[in-house]
Amino acid sequence: MSIRVILVQSKKELKEFIDFPHSLYADDANYVPEIFLAQKELHSKVKNPFFKHSQAALFLALEGNRIFGRIAAIHNVAYNAFHNSNVGFFGFFDSYNRQDVAKALLDRACDWCRQNNLETLIGPSNYSLTTDTGGLLVSGFDTPPLVMMTYNKRYYEALITQFGFKKAMDLYAYMIPTNTASDKSVKLSDILVKRLLSKDIKVRSLNIKQFETEVKAVKSIYEKAWEKNWGFNPPTSEEFDHLAAGLKFLIDPDFAYIAEHKGKPVGFAVSLPNINEVMIHQKRGRILPFGILRLLIKKKRTKFVRVALLGILPEYRKQGIEAVFYAKNINAAKKRNLIGGEASWILENNSMMIKALEKLGGQRSKTYRMFEYNLRD
Repeated sequence: MSIRVILVQSKKELKEFIDFPHSLYADDANYVPEIFLAQKELHSKVKNPFFKHSQAALFLALEGNRIFGRIAAIHNVAYNAFHNSNVGFFGFFDSYNRQDVAKALLDRACDWCRQNNLETLIGPSNYSLTTDTGGLLVSGFDTPPLVMMTYNKRYYEALITQFGFKKAMDLYAYMIPTNTASDKSVKLSDILVKRLLSKDIKVRSLNIKQFETEVKAVKSIYEKAWEKNWGFNPPTSEEFDHLAAGLKFLIDPDFAYIAEHKGKPVGFAVSLPNINEVMIHQKRGRILPFGILRLLIKKKRTKFVRVALLGILPEYRKQGIEAVFYAKNINAAKKRNLIGGEASWILENNSMMIKALEKLGGQRSKTYRMFEYNLRD
């Protein structure tokens, strides 16, 4: 039987689209299922503010009645407006190790993007690379992914490159083991804190009780701090609020900080407890009725955190704020007896951040890759 690719339209097909990876990775010890309810909301044209400005189509590859793969074709209108570009994206790519399945899925994504007059296809990006997950894991398959990081089969790279995709950008993850983190950097932070205070710059913990106010402070920094990063486009106010609301129950004030200059927010850093240590045991990503309670109880018992967000206004960089953020993370990790923290992802051309992480004792643990394909060929 030949492979046929269908457009996801019904609730049943959407459920099959979300659940397909659970079967594909059934024997993979490092696979972490996504939370089913969160995935339903992510794909909802009503609940996900991404769809207020952009479009996407989901596809399933079948042979007979059996699903062999899935993909999303994405037109991020906001991204193209910001970059003055004309690109499409593919995401949520999963496939058995069959080139005919991968080709059928990628062909359909290419066709959909051409129909929308797009010239280049980039991916994998699960909707917006700014607010969602993305990147294909190409090295570091020996451990499970940390919270909000992707994971995939080793053979995916061959499936994608054999189709004709080329590397666009690598994204790195750096692991900083708590017991080998640079003591020199931590001790130096005391000097940096005093130096910053002499300039009226103070680093404090995020106040969960005033979460909405804190979100506004972070939002004011986020766009300016990230605007020159590859793959970035500024989220709408509604998208940013939606992201913040989704992270609220995860944020631990011991690992979330804001830097202020005379009361004005100038930098922030947020590390998330690695709830994947809990989710890896949640069958098919179902957390009702007791899984939510388990997550809330165990989020302070995880052995790892992930430095997920860090931004500093350009005019306040190279003054030591970043070093103070990392030192605070390391001190908090030691108090909690954490094994380590992962900083991810870091663009391969972000030499300043890479040097800072290596000085802290960080070691590159995973590499994710973004690919591109010329749709005009």
